[in-house]
Amino acid sequence: MDRKPSVVPFLLIAFTFFLSLTPSLPAPLPKSQTLILNRLPSPPQSLSWTDANDESQPLASIATGDLQSPDSAAAAASIFTVQLHHIDALSSNRTPQELFHSRLLRDASRVDTIQSAVTAAAGGRGGAGAGAGFSSSVISGLAQGSGEYFTRLGVGTPPRNVYMVLDTGSDVVWLQCAPCKKCYSQADPVFDPRRSSSYSRIPCDAPLCRRLDSPGCNSRNQTCLYQVSYGDGSFTYGDFSTETLTFRRTRVPRVAVGCGHDNEGLFVGAAGLMGLGRGKLSFPSQTGRRFNRKFSYCLVDRSASSKPSSMVFGDRAVSRTARFTPLVSNPSLDTFYYVELLGISVGGTRVPGIRAELFKLDPAGNGGVIVDSGTSVTRLTRPAYVSLRDAFRVGAATLKRAPDFSLFDTCFDLSGKTEVKVPTVVLHFRGADVSLPAANYLVPVDTAGTFCFAFAGTMGGLSIIGNIQQQGFRVVFDLAGSRIGFAPRGCV
Repeated sequence: MDRKPSVVPFLLIAFTFFLSLTPSLPAPLPKSQTLILNRLPSPPQSLSWTDANDESQPLASIATGDLQSPDSAAAAASIFTVQLHHIDALSSNRTPQELFHSRLLRDASRVDTIQSAVTAAAGGRGGAGAGAGFSSSVISGLAQGSGEYFTRLGVGTPPRNVYMVLDTGSDVVWLQCAPCKKCYSQADPVFDPRRSSSYSRIPCDAPLCRRLDSPGCNSRNQTCLYQVSYGDGSFTYGDFSTETLTFRRTRVPRVAVGCGHDNEGLFVGAAGLMGLGRGKLSFPSQTGRRFNRKFSYCLVDRSASSKPSSMVFGDRAVSRTARFTPLVSNPSLDTFYYVELLGISVGGTRVPGIRAELFKLDPAGNGGVIVDSGTSVTRLTRPAYVSLRDAFRVGAATLKRAPDFSLFDTCFDLSGKTEVKVPTVVLHFRGADVSLPAANYLVPVDTAGTFCFAFAGTMGGLSIIGNIQQQGFRVVFDLAGSRIGFAPRGCV
């Protein structure tokens, strides 16, 4: 008996081929995750500054398993790693609540100052300097202690060890110098350039001096002067010079450094500031050829004094597991690291009221989103924040509400619990979805079990991704590739 050939195998093959051509759909976002409730901890143990840069000590432990390895001995020479510590390690005899409240006050000052800098740049107005009547355009919240992380390094030849605040929202590298017309109190002796064989003043007509927006000139010896002013009227003023900086065993010569002889402000005992911004006078820009314009950091919580954060310069700074988003340029202000935020998901669903248009950087330089190491709490333009907050409140409706705390208007009483389920929060950048751990957006604010949603609104157009939301990620600044990456679990 004749049999007709079966069409079933053919259909199965055709269907399989069709599926192979169909693009795979993205995996659905999880709706919730577990938050392990760790109460507001005691202050981190104060550091011993005399031992912080001991050459016999091992380098900071970093996630070398997912960082790119150098391909040659020459590349290895262009890499170094430093430890980062939270500024609270300088505080003693203060309660956890006092430290956290102080942190929020510093944060508010920094945000106001950054907003003012952006507004002034967009309007084409230069800042008014004190003293000699000039200033650079670099503005930081450090005057209120808002540079949250610092490291130990050597300045000069032979190197004198000091600690410097690291700040992605500033460009100029500066420190206090003797002789002091006026210097604030710092933990280490003030650096004396007369005792360094590598110190050199920059002439007024040198290209480095001209990189300052409004350089000054000492008419007596024709050397360059700098000034950096801050939002509260604090400032640093002095000679613009070049000097050798030493990070552990890595020497970096001829770094343009402000040698401040007149410095006023609340700088929390640091010798000065190392600007890690995007501008032409920042440390990454100055040393770009040696370190291939790449660096990364991984910030642990301020309380984790046994686990210092780490920063890596060079090719090995780029994590293999990072998801990258392109950098966006602000034509009016080159200091900040702008990225494109497209939306935010809560509980596995895009928040309808949060649109990419809310975060656009306009041609004048207003608006946009920056990634900043010195701001703690992420600020979103007010309409976006209200939509995010309302969506989170709906997703966390089973949690007991608590009174507002400082700038936080969404708090919960979680006393007596050890863990809770909370809605997931995902930041959708162009090309990179960043899913936040629960501890990065629901944080303790006292020892009684009050936790607050660690976002805030701002009436200004600028949004800021703060360091609470960055904690635990290795954040990669690949300036050569004009991109920023986020690698989860990057500190282990």
